[in-house]
Amino acid sequence: MKLKHLMAGALALASVAGGVAAQQELSNASRDSYLSAVEGKRVVYIPMSMTTDLVLTWNAFLQRQADELGYTVDVRDPNWSAEAGARALTQAIGERPDLIVLQNPDVQAYARLIQRATKAGIKVIQLNMESLTQSDAYVGADWYGVGHTAGEAIAARCSADGASSNKVAVVTGVPTAPVDLFQMSGFRAALGEAGGGIEIVSEQSAGYDPSKARAITSSVLQQNPDLCAVFGIWDGQDAGIGAAVKEAGMAEQVFVVSSGGGAQTSCDRVADGSFDMFIEYDARMQGQALNTLVASMLQSDREAGSEQLVYYGPNYVVTKDSLTPASCFTVDEDQ
Repeated sequence: MKLKHLMAGALALASVAGGVAAQQELSNASRDSYLSAVEGKRVVYIPMSMTTDLVLTWNAFLQRQADELGYTVDVRDPNWSAEAGARALTQAIGERPDLIVLQNPDVQAYARLIQRATKAGIKVIQLNMESLTQSDAYVGADWYGVGHTAGEAIAARCSADGASSNKVAVVTGVPTAPVDLFQMSGFRAALGEAGGGIEIVSEQSAGYDPSKARAITSSVLQQNPDLCAVFGIWDGQDAGIGAAVKEAGMAEQVFVVSSGGGAQTSCDRVADGSFDMFIEYDARMQGQALNTLVASMLQSDREAGSEQLVYYGPNYVVTKDSLTPASCFTVDEDQ
């Protein structure tokens, strides 16, 4: 009997060991198909300029996923030139990559080229700045929402008892850019909803240049010493607004609102009083969403232009009262 029990136990152990070995040898079919679908694919990335915290953050996410999954990302940097960007996009269409990721300098610059890419069977993701032409996907900030949030805050501040006036200045980037057009639409809507008592005394373009934004703001402050608020279109440019207000000794009076992707420099400006309100659309969340779309489109056999997907990331309001060490992040190209 003991011998029978020993033999039965040995057989049971062998069966368990065999089962473990079978489990170890079992392949993950979904993982295998996922990797094989994206491996060797080619993505062309055409931002506005590889000099901003936003673009560097998105690129870090793209490159990291490409390295992990075995596809390539070819960066074409037009360095703020719409003409150079159009040439890069035209060349990319001729090369027929699997996917193009691009950032539109304005709503018209790449419109026809996006259509041409779609007709050529190339999928296109528009990143953070939309063209009037829809493509397979858009991922980025809700610019109308950013502008509306800014308008609500400024209307409340400048219509309150004790406000220096109802006068507001706006410093835009490039008037035909989606970041400007959609933000200003939301901004004006919020002012109108608040009763229309706010007067925009200046609306000038600084071309995303902080030194121009500083000069514009200094001039407006001289002409309107009772100015209540300044609304800027992008934090990289708006550093000049904050500097001009502080230089004029009017930081307590003038309410400065800006927005951006959450680089630590902007939270530093909230902390030192250069920005009173910072509306953040987290570039890291955009990078994760972008990677999800890229991986999905590289796997999909849907034809280019057969669907239009949209992802608007959430907006977060950062002020001195809500500022924490986690509110912003340090830009790292290897993050």
